[in-house]
Amino acid sequence: MAEDDTGRFVVVTGGPGSGKTTLLDELACRGVTTMPEAGRAVIRDQTAVGGSALPWDDRALFAELMLSWEMRSHHWARRRRGLVLFDRGVPDVIGYLRLAGAEVPEHVHTAAGKFRYHRRVFVAPPWPEIFERDEQRRQDLAEAERTHEMMVEVYTRLGYDLVTLPRADPPERAAFVLEELAATTPSKPGR
Repeated sequence: MAEDDTGRFVVVTGGPGSGKTTLLDELACRGVTTMPEAGRAVIRDQTAVGGSALPWDDRALFAELMLSWEMRSHHWARRRRGLVLFDRGVPDVIGYLRLAGAEVPEHVHTAAGKFRYHRRVFVAPPWPEIFERDEQRRQDLAEAERTHEMMVEVYTRLGYDLVTLPRADPPERAAFVLEELAATTPSKPGR
């Protein structure tokens, strides 16, 4: 992958229910290219076809489909211009497996080394006031908090600089992200 791509690809991570997707929706409205979260998409698709690659049925297969989704998203983003913000990234698969108490296969570590992102990763902290469970998000707040901690640990170990998002409304959060990136990213937001 070209070095200049790494600087254009920005991850937003954290626990479920912390406003990541809402933030990316706001940034998309401002013309920034965004990539959807793998986990929700895999759950939606597997449920629609009666598949078993679900976190409550086959965690290993679920992780493999998430990894494939994230790598495909990375390839797709290379064909875009400007910033591309990802709702989670390849390292989140490592975090998911570790949180589940599962072995992390070597190829997942290899993927995290090959599919890199901007050195600054935005982390949405747990936010009890907005946390909600739904059909795809079955975790409780305690698990969401553990997920946040795991993602912080994984991204830190992989050498990323973490930036904690403020607990603010979507326009404020979006402005924060764009201001933070302006100083470190030569590309302008957009498609």
